[in-house]
Amino acid sequence: MKEFRLPDPGEGLVEADIVRWVVTEGDEVKVNDILVEIETAKSIVELPSPWAGRIARLMVDEGATVEVGSPIVMIDDGVGTVAAPEAEPVEAAVVDDSSSRARPGISDDAEPDDAEPAAGDPGVRRDDESPASTESEAFLVGYGVKSASLARRPRKTSAGLGKPIGPVTDQVQDSYAADQPVSRPIDQATTTGPITAEASGGPLPRPGQAPKSHSASKRALAKPPVRRLARDLGLDLDLVDGTGPDGTITAEDVLAAAVSARGGATRTSSRVAERVPLKGVRREMARTMAQSFKVPTATVIMQTDVTASMELVERLRGRREFAGLRVSPLLIFAKAACLAIARNPDLNSTLDMAASEIVRNEDVNLGIAAATPRGLLVPNIKGANRMNLLQLAEALHNMVQVAKTGKVPTEDLTKGTFTITNVGVFGVDGGTPILNLGESAIMCLGTIARRPWVVGKGADEQIVIRSVCTLSLTFDHRLVDGELASKFLSDVAAILADPGLAMMF
Repeated sequence: MKEFRLPDPGEGLVEADIVRWVVTEGDEVKVNDILVEIETAKSIVELPSPWAGRIARLMVDEGATVEVGSPIVMIDDGVGTVAAPEAEPVEAAVVDDSSSRARPGISDDAEPDDAEPAAGDPGVRRDDESPASTESEAFLVGYGVKSASLARRPRKTSAGLGKPIGPVTDQVQDSYAADQPVSRPIDQATTTGPITAEASGGPLPRPGQAPKSHSASKRALAKPPVRRLARDLGLDLDLVDGTGPDGTITAEDVLAAAVSARGGATRTSSRVAERVPLKGVRREMARTMAQSFKVPTATVIMQTDVTASMELVERLRGRREFAGLRVSPLLIFAKAACLAIARNPDLNSTLDMAASEIVRNEDVNLGIAAATPRGLLVPNIKGANRMNLLQLAEALHNMVQVAKTGKVPTEDLTKGTFTITNVGVFGVDGGTPILNLGESAIMCLGTIARRPWVVGKGADEQIVIRSVCTLSLTFDHRLVDGELASKFLSDVAAILADPGLAMMF
């Protein structure tokens, strides 16, 4: 039996969320078969099985947050003794050690309760009996045991005791004050119903003490997302009544308790705001954006005529080399940015404050901001400046396909040097984006719209309808000043207005 623990997929992972189990209990798996999908701070990661065998037990539920190193699944690889099937713990099978203690009114020299059992007493093996088979005795800790393996010893009756039993008293109060009696003679008791043999709880509290609440002895049953919801609402789960299986507390129970705690209002008269756990990619985005916002930045903005670039896109779509590829204006914008960075290398630099140095990166690892159902991802193309237009088109096409699944490899999400964000696809004219942490600049593309534009000079000036786009560049003012940022954006705009100028860069 193998225990598979949550690994660190190579990104300094501390915890991850279980998104989806690919397998179920009882499934047969081979080495490298996918077991589960997890969501890390960066993306979705598939975890393969390191062993072949049968899925014995899924140890965590979907949606749970698990720390690295915690066991998540048991795999029966057929090596060693196979554990017995899981059984419900049999409480009656546990021998009550309190039976050997003296009871009120019983003589000290009475025959002890743990006298030698009679032959055939279940749960007790005599010396002359052979041990039970391995199959019947083998079990894992926490899996319980078979109900036939243990049983309570039969107790001796009082007929054989040497001394008479003293007056028997019954409990007359559930809680006590120090000056009140806690018992009375049985002949003065009021009949309240038959006394059952099963214990109804733990030992009685001492006089003057109130009984302990349920929360002191047993932890409330609730899944991790429900516990987080209760924590966000400031509720003590031990005070919430569970309506799920075996008393499990559900999210509805927590919300109902929250409404009640705020004045007893019902769901029909008051609604509780929905709280969505901040985890995975969205939590990492919130953290990095908060850090990036501390960087002193500035933004420059300009409009440019991109009619010639749009015509180039149409011509490329008709060429055989680009068949099957997604050719969009983003391809031309990305190539223009790489060419402009070659003339303005500080836009592709990093600030090392510890060494008081500016690190100019040789390669442009071009990041493309992608909105996914799980949050913002910024995968990057390594060495985009060394690619021709066809190679860059292939890289962008593959990046988009992978980003849609949310399963971007970790190496594609790190070591970026310059980022492009395209808000124009949402119909937005432009924006002032926040830096991707560690980079010196980010360029924003607005929507491309047909607008009046003045062309020509002097007497030849005329107003025509052209494809116009708004470009903006947010930059780290510790690395880049306004002049350099303006030169870079002007170079990009010039290439977009006349792609033939790229031959001069």
